[in-house]
Formats: sequence, C-alpha cells, structure tokens
Amino acid sequence: MYKCGERICGLFILQIVLVTAAHSQDAKPFLKDRGTGIATSMWGTYINKGEFILYPFYEYYYDKNAEYKPEDFGHGSITDYRGLFKAHEGLIFAGFGISPSVAFEIEGSVITATQFKSPDDNSTMPAYFKESGIGDIECQLRWRYFTETDKRPELFSYFETVFPFQKSRKLIGTQDWEFSFGTGVIKGYSWGTMMLRVAAEYSAGEKKLDIGEFAIEYLKKVSSKFSFLFAVEGNQDEVSLINDLQFHLKPWMFIRVNNGIGLTSKATDYAPEFGVVFYLNKK
Repeated sequence: MYKCGERICGLFILQIVLVTAAHSQDAKPFLKDRGTGIATSMWGTYINKGEFILYPFYEYYYDKNAEYKPEDFGHGSITDYRGLFKAHEGLIFAGFGISPSVAFEIEGSVITATQFKSPDDNSTMPAYFKESGIGDIECQLRWRYFTETDKRPELFSYFETVFPFQKSRKLIGTQDWEFSFGTGVIKGYSWGTMMLRVAAEYSAGEKKLDIGEFAIEYLKKVSSKFSFLFAVEGNQDEVSLINDLQFHLKPWMFIRVNNGIGLTSKATDYAPEFGVVFYLNKK
C-alpha cells in the first residue's frame, strides 16, 4: 500500500513539473501581448494551429472631401472634385490555423455607399450617387518563416487576392483582380509589441505594380481582460491613425472597438468599427 501511494505521489509531482515546464515555455516574456499564434490581417489578432476565428463586424465611413471624377459615374467631366462620402458596411471575417506556421483567411462584405456631389461640380452628375450590394471579397494565405527569440524578431509574409465580383459597379466592390504580397516583422518588449509591415500590390485593371499597404503597430496587453493597439497605416498618399480596443469577455471571445482617423486629405476622415471575435477550437 505504501509503495502504491508513493508511486501515485511521484506521478502527481511529475505531472506538475511537466505542466509547469510547458507553461513556462509558452509564457516567454516577449509573447505576453500576443501569444504563440500567427498574425492575421485583423488588428492585434493571432491564430494557432487548429483554431478557427469568426469575426462579424460593422464599419462606418465618413469622408467630407472624398476625391471623385464625374466621368467615373457616367457624367462626362474628367476633373477631380472633392465631395462628401458616406458608407455603411457589414463584414464577416473567417480564419483558420492550418499549421504552426501557416494560416488561411477570407473576408466578405455587403455595403451601401453614397458619393455626394461637390458644390464646385458643374457636370450633369446628380446631387448624389448611391450603390448597394456586395463589397470587397478577398482571401489571404499567411505564413511565418521563423518565430521570435530573445534576440531575433518574428518574420512573416502573406499573399492576398481581391476578387472582381463587381465589374459593373462604380462606387463599391472591386472591378478587376488585385493581388498583394506583404512582409512584416514582430518583436515583443516589456513595454509592448511592435510590428512593421509593407506590401507590394498589382492591379490587373491598371496593369501596374506599386507599393501597397504599409503600417507600424503597437500592441499592449494590459490584463487578461483588456488589450489595446495603436497603428499608423497607409497606402501611398492615404495615411490613417488606428486605435483598437479589445475587451476579452472569455478566453474564446472578445469585443473589438476600432477607430480609423485620416491623417492625409485623401484618407477617409473617420472610420469606426465594432464587432465580436469568436475563437472556435481555442487552444
């Protein structure tokens, strides 16, 4: 009886040691803000092997001086004007962790957008032009070359495809195939986690390769219940300041409140976002 109890006690102690060792291995200081997952295209959101993310969200766009040409809407003039633009968009994002180094994601939307005529516009364009329907439909394959260590940042890349499902629309969706290839680095510190990324993009319609989206991000996990992110994101002459608040209600769910504020005249002036992120098969 004594030997049996001794064996049970020994196995119990061994189990505690193994669990503690595994926990300490995962709880590396530079991973405390983001964990061990692959970075997704959603702000401050990471995914592990076998996890599935579902993120339904709403976004509003307000831009008091959006650039347009009346010709784009079938009204002759090729002059650039600035007019009020508003849009309401409902989106859904889904991501899946294929392996510790590879993830796939897809995003789609429905949108109602309105471009108002500029007071300086003397063309035959009506007071406003409005369209509703399917917005951008896009997918990404994301992979990381190697994970972060005490001395080395994490390096990752992604390939994005935007599908031309709205060839006949002028204001919403994508009219031609678009492709992007991006690369970024991530490094965690005691005061937060930094990410730098930049992409090149190709438009089949324009047959042109150009510098695409770029960003610098700062992520901080304040507690098990709250994280925040600040970022500067741009695409050529459109640059915005992003702030992202995450309220973690459960290990598998958090509320996101996000705001985009335009820093340049061609960027959208104000773009708030609200949604709930669900982790299925959370590791």
